[in-house]
Amino acid sequence: MLTEPSDGVPPLVTTPHALHKAVFALRGGRGPVAMDAERAHGFRYSQRAYLIQLRRVGSGTHLVDPAAFGQPADLSALGVAVSEAEWVIHAAGQDLPCLYEVGLVPKTLFDTELAARLLGYPRVALGTMIEELLGVRLLKEHSASDWSKRPLPQEWLIYAALDVELLIELRHELAARLVAAGKWSWAEQEFAALVASAGLSPEPRRDPWRRTSGIHHVHTRRGLAYVAELWYARDAIAQRLDRAPGKILPDIAITELAAHKHPDRATLRGIPAFSRRQAKRAEASWLEALDVVAQTPESALPPMHVPNDGPPQSRLWPAKNPGAAARLAAMRGALLAIAEQNELPMENLLTPDHLRRLAWRPPAPVTEESVAQALADRGARPWQRDLTVKAITSVLAQPSPPPGA
Repeated sequence: MLTEPSDGVPPLVTTPHALHKAVFALRGGRGPVAMDAERAHGFRYSQRAYLIQLRRVGSGTHLVDPAAFGQPADLSALGVAVSEAEWVIHAAGQDLPCLYEVGLVPKTLFDTELAARLLGYPRVALGTMIEELLGVRLLKEHSASDWSKRPLPQEWLIYAALDVELLIELRHELAARLVAAGKWSWAEQEFAALVASAGLSPEPRRDPWRRTSGIHHVHTRRGLAYVAELWYARDAIAQRLDRAPGKILPDIAITELAAHKHPDRATLRGIPAFSRRQAKRAEASWLEALDVVAQTPESALPPMHVPNDGPPQSRLWPAKNPGAAARLAAMRGALLAIAEQNELPMENLLTPDHLRRLAWRPPAPVTEESVAQALADRGARPWQRDLTVKAITSVLAQPSPPPGA
């Protein structure tokens, strides 16, 4: 069990002078840079970094507090100091957005979690991989803590420093195994795709309130309007206070209120969650949302269901499009065999949504070239296309079974 960093816990970087010293030390280091970020998921509305850890051979470990440098913080000097180095991050897709926000943008990257997936490891958590490949157990106790808390407890700083303590060693071990397995070029393509997406904002979700837990209990269009207005009211409050929406008001309280035919102040006060301190402070906002919906004409209420630009849920395919259902099953079977042969998870061999869209609406005409182009248009990497195009084309080229077959 590794319970302390080998060089001790470095002082927290909270001043311009300390940041300058960290930049100088990192610039003088050599080799890859291990990097990690701690957020306050489940506690704060934002997904910003509340601590950034960096480690490099010849430089040591640095714990940087972005909150000490304004909002938004500008830590681009750190990025410039290590701009030519490879950045080593575990589960980079989670950390890249908050690193980008403070000016840390990699040119090259090695994602240890993704490398482990490409190698077929069934469990790819950082602690698991370090224990399995390096024979060391990490102290892992504070991953779900509220990292926006100040001052940060010493035991949290120990945990944070340990997250990058052996990351470079893990990178070297995984890289050697990727080369030995003939998967190095696959990893390079995956890492390059992560770097290319670092600054891209995700597409805003349409009607995000439709994902509110318990919404299946709401059976009318006006009920859905109540869900929407309450959801947006809560979101505005959560954003203003930088609190996780669920800390303001849980989803289930919104849907419980919206399920009533004519919810009012008495209905609201009869639901325990609305009596909690944070929710009670916002009672005027909830009542205003109820009034807005009560005055909304029927024609302006949201529909019960919205059309999807993609295929429907797969479970509906046998009834809606049996040919597509048969194609999907056959393609899944073919790709499962390829994944097992290459010791890969199916979802890393090919994004499941790519497969569903091809099965639902194959390219015309069906050729290896048209299938490869369709996959490329959806972002499939060359190595994925090399492994899957022939099998997918073979399935899609088969005539669809007649109805009822």
